[in-house]
Amino acid sequence: MKKTLCTAILASLISLPAAASSDDAWQEFAADVQAKCLAATDGMIENAKIVVDPFGSESYGLAIISGKAAGADATISHICVYDKQAKTVEIGGEMTTDNVKIDIPDQAKP
Repeated sequence: MKKTLCTAILASLISLPAAASSDDAWQEFAADVQAKCLAATDGMIENAKIVVDPFGSESYGLAIISGKAAGADATISHICVYDKQAKTVEIGGEMTTDNVKIDIPDQAKP
């Protein structure tokens, strides 16, 4: 009984630092997704705005980048997919407002 109780207490104490650092880890994740997605769309979108899914899916980080198409008057959006293991991104095709309307507030933060 004492051994089981001690094991349970020890396990709960060990998990406390992990829970405390979880918010920081998610913020770092979102910041990395933001930085890599914006870099991948550099030259494609002027005055880009981005919104990052704070957790993504099990395997991928997800973001939407919107703004003025470089060298054109159209407003466009791209979906960015971040591979959590490889820490690389892929950018989806250009979507115009004819296909989808996305409004990202200026104050959007990762």
